[in-house]
Parts: sequence; structure tokens; C-alpha cells
Amino acid sequence: MAGEDNNNCEARRGDDHDESSPLLQGNDTKISSKGDTKTAPIVPPSAAEEYGWTADGLPVSDGSVIGEPIGRNQWNSGLFSCFGRNDEFCSSDLEVCLLGSVAPCVLYGTNAERLGSAPGTFTNHCLTYSGLYFIGNSLFGWNCLAPWFSYSSRSAIRRKFNLEGSFEAMDRSCGCCGSCIEDEMQREHMETTCDFVTHLLCHTCALCQEGRELRRKVLHPGFNAAQSTVVVLPPSEQTMGRK
Repeated sequence: MAGEDNNNCEARRGDDHDESSPLLQGNDTKISSKGDTKTAPIVPPSAAEEYGWTADGLPVSDGSVIGEPIGRNQWNSGLFSCFGRNDEFCSSDLEVCLLGSVAPCVLYGTNAERLGSAPGTFTNHCLTYSGLYFIGNSLFGWNCLAPWFSYSSRSAIRRKFNLEGSFEAMDRSCGCCGSCIEDEMQREHMETTCDFVTHLLCHTCALCQEGRELRRKVLHPGFNAAQSTVVVLPPSEQTMGRK
């Protein structure tokens, strides 16, 4: 009896050693009726188990749908809304309209400074615009050279704030322009072309629309610097009173 107990203990120890062996981890061991052991291969989890799938077949990761299109935002004011909107920016809209009519170089410089959010860019953009403005009016009789330099700001504003472009607006209204577009890169080229045409044909209105949009969404860099400045005052003189 003592010998049988010893044999049973050794068999149990052998089973515990086999179960704790790292070589057997990850494999499912099956014992057949004949005593032969068969090891099942490891099956990796499918993509559906890893991400999960929505009803329309789009994979979901961390609660978001991969490939879901993001809608475009609308401009705060229209292209021909010369006097802006009747809100808290009404006085600013009138200033933008005045600058665009009398001194478009100043308006473009302030727009570039707000868009770049860096003091000092106003002078570079304003002087370059002024040179092209006077050359175009002197040689051709109208401001035809400055739009070649300023239209890129409209594209930058549209990309930064995810605004709807002119081409997308036409496609949404008539629905006949999107069939010829194959990918997003080609659509962006068409939007950039529309930005240039808008600046060339409606230059003053385009500058005013961009100015109204930036003043509602971006603070002037000078105001940001003033708000970030901390004034430290020295402590007042303290005198010890006599008892």
C-alpha cells in the first residue's frame, strides 16, 4: 500500500510539472480515449473580434468609426455680405469693409498676421501686396497681380477651420460637379483653383469675408501677448510698530 501511494504522488507531481511547463502554454492539449495527446494549433483572433463591426461594415476601434467622413463647416458670413452680421462683431465687420474698400493691403496684412499668429508678419505681407497692387494698377489698370499672391490665404483658412469650399458648395447645390472627381487630392486641387478665381474676380469681397471669419475665430497676436504678460509688483514697505 505504501508503494502504491508513492507511485500516485509521483504521478501527480509529474502532471503538475507538465502543466506548469512554459513549453505547453498557449496550446490546448486534448487526450483521446487511446491515451494519445493531440495539440491544437493557436488560432489568432479575427479582425472582427479585435475591432468589432458596425451594421454598414465599417470597422470600429476605440468607439470611433474608421473612414467616417467629417462634415464641412459653413462660413460665418457670405461672400457678398459686405456689412457683416448684426452681432457683437458688427463694428469689426464695418471696419473690415472699410479697410477692404480703401486699403486692401492693410486688411490682407492683418488677415495674414492673425492666420500666422506671429507678430511681424503684417509688414512683410502688407509691403508685398502693396507692390503688386501698384504694379498691376499701373501696367494693366486694375488689381490683377495681388490675387496671385493673396489667394493662398483663403486656402489656408479653409483648411485650418475645415470650411466648405466654392467647388463643394456648387456640387451641393447642383450635384453635377462631383461625378468628375475621383479622389480627395483632385478635389483639393479644384478647391484651390476656385479660391484663386474668387480672389481674381471678387478680390475685395474675398478679403472681407476672410477678415470677418478670422476676427471671429482668432485673436490678434498682440492681444494674446498682452494677456500672457504677468505684471509683478514689489511688496510694499512694512514697518514694525512699537508696543
